[in-house]
Amino acid sequence: MPNLETESVAAPDARWWRRAAAIVLVMAAVILFARLGSRALWASEFRWAEISREMILSGNYFWPTIDGRVYYDKPLGTYWLVIGATHLTRAMDETAARIPSAVAGLLSILLLILLARRLFDWPTGVLSGLILATSYSFVFFSRHASADVETIAGELLALILFIRHEHDSEFAPAGWWVLGLWIVMAITSLTKGLLGFVLPPLIIGAYCLLADGWSEFFRGILRGPISDRIRWFTRRNRWFFNWKTIPAIVIGGLIYAAPFIVSRYRMNSDRGLYLVYRENVLRYFEPFDHRGPIYLYFFVIFMLMAPWSVLLPAAIARIHNVLQRTNGVTSDPVNARHNRFVTIYFWATFLFFTFSGSRRSYYLLPILPAAAMIIARLLVSGPATLNRLDRMLMRIGYLILAGASLLAVVLVFPPQLVLPTPWSALPPIPGQIIFAIFWLISAFGIFYAMKNLTARRIAISTGIIAYLMIFYVYLIAMPVTEAYRPEKDFANVVTAKVGPGLNGLGFYRNLETFFYLNPPRPIGEYDNQWALHKAINNGDVKWLLIKRKEADDLKIGGDIVAQEPVYPWEGDKGIRNQILLIKVAPSRTPG
Repeated sequence: MPNLETESVAAPDARWWRRAAAIVLVMAAVILFARLGSRALWASEFRWAEISREMILSGNYFWPTIDGRVYYDKPLGTYWLVIGATHLTRAMDETAARIPSAVAGLLSILLLILLARRLFDWPTGVLSGLILATSYSFVFFSRHASADVETIAGELLALILFIRHEHDSEFAPAGWWVLGLWIVMAITSLTKGLLGFVLPPLIIGAYCLLADGWSEFFRGILRGPISDRIRWFTRRNRWFFNWKTIPAIVIGGLIYAAPFIVSRYRMNSDRGLYLVYRENVLRYFEPFDHRGPIYLYFFVIFMLMAPWSVLLPAAIARIHNVLQRTNGVTSDPVNARHNRFVTIYFWATFLFFTFSGSRRSYYLLPILPAAAMIIARLLVSGPATLNRLDRMLMRIGYLILAGASLLAVVLVFPPQLVLPTPWSALPPIPGQIIFAIFWLISAFGIFYAMKNLTARRIAISTGIIAYLMIFYVYLIAMPVTEAYRPEKDFANVVTAKVGPGLNGLGFYRNLETFFYLNPPRPIGEYDNQWALHKAINNGDVKWLLIKRKEADDLKIGGDIVAQEPVYPWEGDKGIRNQILLIKVAPSRTPG
């Protein structure tokens, strides 16, 4: 195996690293696609699947609905990808709903390898791809019906286009590549929102201004006549300030606007464009929900990148030390600029989401490729490039991971011996023998690294722990725990009781089982007790799906004919959130 601790790669080693890149992609494909449909949909996945199902049912692909009601909080692109995936699965099922994210995840890993390879070298590219492919939240959302990973893939493709056309003396001279850039950003924005138009220009623009350091930036932007400052600014951003940008923006804008225009004229409604404004602009500057604290992402990033995040403090310290050492004259200006590019990529993304008024943990997912490259740069560094602080932080981070991995052996113990009530009633972990084998392999990797805590040994050991952890959680544990998730089985019970036409069925503030009921037409959904009681008394609702706590509060009359199972470890909360099927009896509407 070629030496990992190198800043340059000879031709024979380059061939080895290309094969290593292929191996990483194959390993990533296994954890992204294997048993993709083995888990029932949950949480927001129901929305993506149900909207796509109703589009197919109605034949209207420009009007997203749930239970017949417009639900236009995201662009149409991802729903179309899900619908396209149904041609592979022959059904609108869990696999079809998740295939677009899985494909985008694998594409993101490939693009990151190519980007890091172009910025630095093959070892950095391969290791960056491995880190991204084995980061817990990246795998989670790559196996989840959503559009978050599609945004990451589009952003990486846009950045590769820029880096491909970056020159030493001039930044991205005016070329027709900018047309491709705006088309990529438009298509990306059609999957989740305007982030596709925001993040690449933010990163590229900041890099063009800061590529030669803060001192050069302040000289150009603060000194001399205003006209000279403007010329410096526009020269640095020639990727944008050139005449070819005008047709590129027009074409990109038309690609993005086309589905909304068709939707507007077919349905005579501006709902789509209004929700683009509401979900992207208004939510950023004047949030109406998800108001997390401003410090949220300082600890969220460690959860998103687990287990590699234990190395992030050392990686950040290392790359800033490198930038400080190369702030003046350097024998390798291109490498210095590319270190700065990765740093700006990381911090521009972090600050953009931090300054947003609306914050949720997974909003920060687009930072993961930058963080992966920063950690990879730490782990491919030769000993001479690491100072005392870098080495100390790297070793402390790894020892935390090693300790946690070794302590994970307690998971094979019976829950009643190690957990308090009510969690002591949990069943044993799935696949105990496989878990034990994976633990032993990880322990050998830890022993190998502890003999000499070099960056190379830490990289190998952490890679083993990360891949085995991801493999066990997603391909073994989660599919087995599906036996304790009631949505699909309960939906079958409801259909058997009510009938396949679901006539007279109503919902109260709950659509968790809606997709699996596969309703042929909209079902009554009620969000206040007066409307519900009126529908019951009028005979519109004869069967009701409702949570137990709400049925108790509203004093719904009738017989409980079916109920979701509740397990001992769910406690009183599980009982109160249990979904009931009630054959209702008319009652007096509350006054």
